[in-house]
Amino acid sequence: MNTTRGFGWLGACLAVFALWSASAAGAAEPATADRPNIVLLFSDDNGYADVGYQGCKDIPTPHIDSLAKGGVRFSNGYVSCPVCSPTRAGLMTGRYQQRFGHEFNPGGQGPPNFGLPVDQITLADRLKAAGYVTGMVGKWHLGFKEEHNPTRRGFEEFFGFLGGAHPYLQHGGTILRGFEVVPEQEYLTDAFGREAVAFIDRHAKERFFLYLSFNAVHSPLQATDKYLKRFPDIADEKRRTHAAMLSAMDDAIGAVLAKLRKEGLEEKTLIFFLSDNGGPTAQTTSSNLPLRGVKGQVLEGGIRVPFLVQWKGKLPEGRVFDHPVIALDVFPTALAAAGGEVPKDRPIDGVNLLPYLTGRETGPPHEALFWRFGPQMAVRMGDWKLIRFKPAANQPPAAARRAEALGGTTQLYNLARDIGEEKNLAESEPDKVAQLERALEAWNAQLVAPLW
Repeated sequence: MNTTRGFGWLGACLAVFALWSASAAGAAEPATADRPNIVLLFSDDNGYADVGYQGCKDIPTPHIDSLAKGGVRFSNGYVSCPVCSPTRAGLMTGRYQQRFGHEFNPGGQGPPNFGLPVDQITLADRLKAAGYVTGMVGKWHLGFKEEHNPTRRGFEEFFGFLGGAHPYLQHGGTILRGFEVVPEQEYLTDAFGREAVAFIDRHAKERFFLYLSFNAVHSPLQATDKYLKRFPDIADEKRRTHAAMLSAMDDAIGAVLAKLRKEGLEEKTLIFFLSDNGGPTAQTTSSNLPLRGVKGQVLEGGIRVPFLVQWKGKLPEGRVFDHPVIALDVFPTALAAAGGEVPKDRPIDGVNLLPYLTGRETGPPHEALFWRFGPQMAVRMGDWKLIRFKPAANQPPAAARRAEALGGTTQLYNLARDIGEEKNLAESEPDKVAQLERALEAWNAQLVAPLW
């Protein structure tokens, strides 16, 4: 396996040239049922139990729920990190982000000017090369420098902000269109929905990729009266605001889905919905039940998230897919649908899920899934999950505190029998611990240290 951090300078230049040549060869083509538009809906800090189709009772999410009804719900859908930026780095590249040193949030444990390394090929790069118009709306969180701007990473259009969090009501001159600051006044979730609909309107007759990356329901907890008035029976002010923010995001998703239907594109569009990590319950009242743990931990509550895919007429409707999948799978799945090429010069850890969802392939897409977040490490193989806390001298204090909260150096759970990770079986199952330890060490040996 290739364990380097990328091509090097010459390879990166050649890759950029190849992408430019491919995209310059012709204008974007109309979408067809065989090569659909791609819409990637990404929420922020969305609790596992805070959507209707997962059992949420106090916050209706009819538009998100419609994707579960009209598509496939992943009951074991994961992200590659329990915090925002590393998950997004994995999502955009289809690779475990630790392969190229993007293990922590820039500006958190890492330096504020760090971003997705420029030698990493993004999903937008590959879809643009395949003839797609590419646009991003919302939260980026993959770097502030000019070379990290979404319009330098494969997106032809960008409206949003570059950091990890943002106010919803007072924007302070930090909302960008490309590189230009724009005087946005609308409630930010509404503005993102508006811009996403406008992107579809501009490119309805072309084949397009839209990455709509909400900052909802990440703090700060802010909502307008329009949405707060929907929840008069929620007494907890924090929970009421959280509900309003989630309802606003559901409305924005509904506007996108309605626009696709109006343009006759619903059956010509592959749609993903997922969150970047589990909910931070104490900060926002988010619920990850019945999972244990929260954002920042490799317990299930930090890494198992709401995860849906819909492609009307191509994928089953109302199906529940129980095998573990991960956000890294979006990259090869979208490229397979689009007729794009997966990079051949580096390991791609995601799997094309389409054959598994249509029934052409049976069994699990992954033999194992892995996590490393500073001193926290985990592996899932089948129903078994091993969690290990391995302190190191160079780990940031915040990362060490999160790991210590897991309560023990080695933990083993059978998730089929114990979804809440309550009964540690490490002492009674030493052979299983040893098996998963070997797999975890073999994976870890392929990775690099964080780039700071």
